[in-house]
Amino acid sequence: MDKLNNAEIDAAIERGKIARASEPRAASARFDTDAGRVTVELENGCVFAFPPGLVQELATATLDQLGQVQVIGNGFGLYWEALDADVAIPSLMAGLFGTQAWMARRAGQTTSPAKAAAARHNGALGGRPRKSAVV
Repeated sequence: MDKLNNAEIDAAIERGKIARASEPRAASARFDTDAGRVTVELENGCVFAFPPGLVQELATATLDQLGQVQVIGNGFGLYWEALDADVAIPSLMAGLFGTQAWMARRAGQTTSPAKAAAARHNGALGGRPRKSAVV
């Protein structure tokens, strides 16, 4: 196995410093039962919150389980031991709350006045339009 030289070690330390200064890192986290949200305070002083039902690993968690949140990985993640669930802070902030398939199913559940009107219109026409082959 190759050993790291001093230049490689110094470069890795520098990359770590840049990451610490620029990437979102949690200083603390808690579940706010009144608001029904997980609240995360970042090291830069910003605070964000999210409803746990949006997160795949937390969707079926109890209030007691949600209250056991821990900050892990030098602030890069949150962990719930009782659920064996961990979530990356950068993913949460990017709006990635689960696997691609799970998020696609959740997106299909979204309702809006426009979606309801389109469904009524398509129903009056005999249902969803058939897909046409593009040549």
